[in-house]
Amino acid sequence: MYGDLRMKKQIKQKQIFNHYSAWKYIVLVVTVLVMLLSAIPTWYGEDAAVQISAKKAPAPSVLAIQRQLESSGITVKRIDQQADKTVVVLENDNQQTQAKKVLSNVVKDKSTLTLALEPAAPLWLQNMGFEPIKLGLDLRGGVQFLLDVDIDQVYKAQGASLADELRQLFRKEGIRGARVEQSDVDHLTVKVNNSEANSAVRKFVKTQYPQWQATNGDGNSVRLAMKDAEKTELRNLTVQQNLQTMRSRIEELGITEALVQRQGENRIRIELPGVQDPAAAKNVIGATASLAFYAVKEQGTGSTMELKNKQGQPVRVGRNPILGGDHIVDARASFGEMGMAEVNITLDSSGGKIMSDFSRDNVGKPMATSYSEYGRDSEGKTTQTNEIISVATIQSQLGMRFRITGTGSMDEAQQLALLLRAGSLTAPVTIVEERTIGPTLGAENIENGFAALGLGLGVTLLFMAVWYRRLGWVANVALIANMIMLFGLLALIPGAVLTLPGIAGLVLTVGMAVDTNVLIFERIKDKLKEGRSMAQAIDRGFSSAIGTIFDANFTTMITAVVLYAIGNGPIQGFALTLGLGLLTSMFTGIFASRAIINLVWGRDSRRNIRV
Repeated sequence: MYGDLRMKKQIKQKQIFNHYSAWKYIVLVVTVLVMLLSAIPTWYGEDAAVQISAKKAPAPSVLAIQRQLESSGITVKRIDQQADKTVVVLENDNQQTQAKKVLSNVVKDKSTLTLALEPAAPLWLQNMGFEPIKLGLDLRGGVQFLLDVDIDQVYKAQGASLADELRQLFRKEGIRGARVEQSDVDHLTVKVNNSEANSAVRKFVKTQYPQWQATNGDGNSVRLAMKDAEKTELRNLTVQQNLQTMRSRIEELGITEALVQRQGENRIRIELPGVQDPAAAKNVIGATASLAFYAVKEQGTGSTMELKNKQGQPVRVGRNPILGGDHIVDARASFGEMGMAEVNITLDSSGGKIMSDFSRDNVGKPMATSYSEYGRDSEGKTTQTNEIISVATIQSQLGMRFRITGTGSMDEAQQLALLLRAGSLTAPVTIVEERTIGPTLGAENIENGFAALGLGLGVTLLFMAVWYRRLGWVANVALIANMIMLFGLLALIPGAVLTLPGIAGLVLTVGMAVDTNVLIFERIKDKLKEGRSMAQAIDRGFSSAIGTIFDANFTTMITAVVLYAIGNGPIQGFALTLGLGLLTSMFTGIFASRAIINLVWGRDSRRNIRV
């Protein structure tokens, strides 16, 4: 009896030998099919287009647009007219700039014209949500900005801080007749009446502000100058902090693979791939918006100043703000109870305490919200503009979360929230150069890059077919499926961008993908040499190779993650394709290859195959 049970158990084990359940095959087929549909739009590419926004003025009719372009010899592929925009898709990519110039004659507001790229894939694919892979600046073109960081404003702020400290010292020590003047952005002049006051000022600066050099001026005055080492340190810190803020703003915009780097002593270069017109990103990249909250004062009540509101009327507020924008940790736009746009503010702990203490002591009194930004005048000098966007009565004690109104439209509220959420710049920046970079070398880069990919793929397919015979054809099918899945994933993942280094990652993935099959096939050959049947060799070959495959890919994945985390721009592009290639290689090399081999040879130990 026991012998019969043992025999039945062995037969049952033999029946499920090298067998996948039906659901696994379904998952495999569905996954590859979805990735194939996702990859197809990339092969169609994108068509050059001109977009006409209809926000400020109604767009011209489709007939008028088509007539104007055709009379200039520009071939139109199609014109898509929507509620808020009209997209003119062109047949020839080289006519995009010319089409924009022609359309500027029929559009009232030229600022509504922007260059764009539209997917060329069939509409049924687009309706399913599939889009082509986004290309980087080196392949597709984009926008480049050169920003100048106004370091003088940082020096001036440091000098103002020292001046306030000195005035407090004069009041504390009872020094009368002393004055502090900022003679230059990095120089102060302290005028005192006697040598004792002179000595007190010099001692205070030496102990409290060692980064400033104190020397005797005319009479009993003291001349304070910022040391060169401190100026260099401040400049480096300011530019570095602005770099981080710019990267945060670009991430908020949803633009990936952007290059943000320092150029020279106090300039920042930004490259935004895929942005065809600088106007869309310019308002956010170059903005230095910040909020400050002031107590509204009456005439003659302490130290005050006047700021204008949106209607141009003066509002008298305290000279020192209650709270600055540096305490804001989150800001989100929404509609209020009256249907008006507002911004919900979240403060850090210290800012929340300051606001809580002030509002507790000033319930029933008005508080003003000021919006400030920097710009350059006609002479190239940096100027600051302050505007009161709202004056509200404090109804109750405020905490870390509250809301502000008077931000204008919903779009303006969202842009203000974006700037506050991404952080205020340490020093104001101005755009000194902006230009649209056309993908003049993009077509050549794409052609050469994919030629290298095709050559590497072709040679690999030939080698596997010749060396491993029929099993090599299984590896080739898995490798092609791997490429399909990799392209599909790049198109599906939000923010994924293909750059020229990314194409290098694709070429590298080809070689790494077949490594998985090489390891498995060599293990299968070893098991066959030991005298095992084909079914047993397949089962043992896969099971013994999985550990090695996982270890090798896991260590490489660590490198890809580190590269993506600490790198930017092209480095991230390479790391992204490398990391995704590792995942797809393991999926197709282990799961897909095993599925095919199981179906063809896995369960029949009588059949053999030359490997």
